[in-house]
Amino acid sequence: PGDMLFKNFGVTRHGRVVFYDYDEICYMTEVNFRDIPPPRYPEDELASEPWYSVSPGDVFPEEFRHWLCADPRIGPLFEEMHADLFRADYWRALQNRIREGHVEDVYAYRRRQRFSVRYGEMLF
Repeated sequence: PGDMLFKNFGVTRHGRVVFYDYDEICYMTEVNFRDIPPPRYPEDELASEPWYSVSPGDVFPEEFRHWLCADPRIGPLFEEMHADLFRADYWRALQNRIREGHVEDVYAYRRRQRFSVRYGEMLF
């Protein structure tokens, strides 16, 4: 979860979603989802460096909001529909489900837009 910016995604002429910047992709179970701790002093939030420690593999879902909700045309709706994506406890719960062997079913598209409908069941 490094550069998950909209500019790193695209849609091919065949309607397939592609991700261009995959150098920071890793397994969900390899990262440490953390909450940003409250500032010690009001000035902490103005500092150029974080007031908390950051280790390799640390991910702060609260920061996703900066790039996923930056566009005022979609930000409020995205936040309304997917507020859970900005909470570390949500991601830790998903990690636990993965460790237990559960595979999530995620449908990013309406049924009529899915590959199985557009290209037939032969893909599966």
